[in-house]
Amino acid sequence: MIKLATLLFIGGTEIVFILFIVVLVFGADKLPEIARGMGKGMRTLRDATNDIKHEVTKSAKESNILDSDTAKDIQQEIDKIKDEVEDFSGSIKRKM
Repeated sequence: MIKLATLLFIGGTEIVFILFIVVLVFGADKLPEIARGMGKGMRTLRDATNDIKHEVTKSAKESNILDSDTAKDIQQEIDKIKDEVEDFSGSIKRKM
């Protein structure tokens, strides 16, 4: 069985229909400007997120809050639990 790719529970035909409506509303000549503006907005948001993440990490290191050994131990425990859950859910999926 071939699964169709979906984006946010929207199928391919719905995406094509939405794009058709966007072209009708804004016109083909305005689409590059809209896409460029959305790209700049996404870039600004990503840069702001990275700056905030960098500042939080920097202040945590300065305050000795961030202990890399503890973080590694926690990540290992999370990975172990994730593997156990995947093994358990895999056996459930096979039975169904």
